[in-house]
Amino acid sequence: MSEVGTLLLIIALSVVGLWIIFYFVPVGLWFQALVSGVRISLLQLIFMRWRKVPPRVIVQAMIEGIKAGLTLNRNEMEAHFLAGGRVAKVVHALVSAQKANIPLDFKMATAIDLAGRDVFEAVQMSVNPKVINTPPVTAVAKDGIQLITKARVTVRANIKQLVGGAGEETVLARVGEGIVTAIGSSQSHKEVLENPDKISKTVLDKGLDAGTAFEILSIDIADIDIGRNIGAVLQMDQANADKNIAQAKAEERRAMAVAMEQEMKAKAQEARAKVIEAEAEIPKAIAEAFRTGNLGIMDYYRIKNIEADTNMRDNIAKSGNEPKKK
Repeated sequence: MSEVGTLLLIIALSVVGLWIIFYFVPVGLWFQALVSGVRISLLQLIFMRWRKVPPRVIVQAMIEGIKAGLTLNRNEMEAHFLAGGRVAKVVHALVSAQKANIPLDFKMATAIDLAGRDVFEAVQMSVNPKVINTPPVTAVAKDGIQLITKARVTVRANIKQLVGGAGEETVLARVGEGIVTAIGSSQSHKEVLENPDKISKTVLDKGLDAGTAFEILSIDIADIDIGRNIGAVLQMDQANADKNIAQAKAEERRAMAVAMEQEMKAKAQEARAKVIEAEAEIPKAIAEAFRTGNLGIMDYYRIKNIEADTNMRDNIAKSGNEPKKK
């Protein structure tokens, strides 16, 4: 290997060695902490590397906190980072809370952060309340008129309830329930339209923010639209149902009448069949009477004459009952 190649190799190894040294021995970061008033040894910064804790995150957070007048513990910050927390967010939140005179300590802030909530956003929401728009809430007054209401809920974060407290979905659900109750208890939809603030007062008096991570400051009715006449629709549906029931019962009675008529016809046909059968036996009886001598020829003629007279009277009676043609 030539002297030039050897020199280049030495330079490359030197650069790599210096990079490794400055990576594990962050002299620049230690000097930055020193001039910022953060007392931390260079050895501790090296140990942070071995503990898989980024020294820059811890040092910058401590610089920010100390410049803001906070008292921070390096071991607690490292423990929070190793637990999966966001150290920078926690320190930002502590500084903001101190400036806004909101009571918040490091333990509470880390608990909120580990609970999955943005503690810095929560502090900002405590200073600047947030407005939540409810989805359209449909309710029906006692007169049967449907009202579609939209509301704006102004909330402020409740720092003490952020851990374990319910979120925005619960607040919106409770506000919607309160609006439905307030409208449903009104005698007329006109009463609601004339006094929309009645809904706000009724809902606020229920204490809907209990157990939530927010404090409800105000509930303002943004819009009320008139929907359908639910009472009339229900009455129409009931009338149609009654009509269908009556038609079904009438059809049932008609079917029973048709069945009874068919049964009567069948019985009448059966009776006529028996009459025809009986009439068919008459010639046989007359013949038998002739053979035995119980009936003479003159008797037979008298029977035929009586029968002819009977048929004639029946025909006259039928022709007398027919309407006369003009």
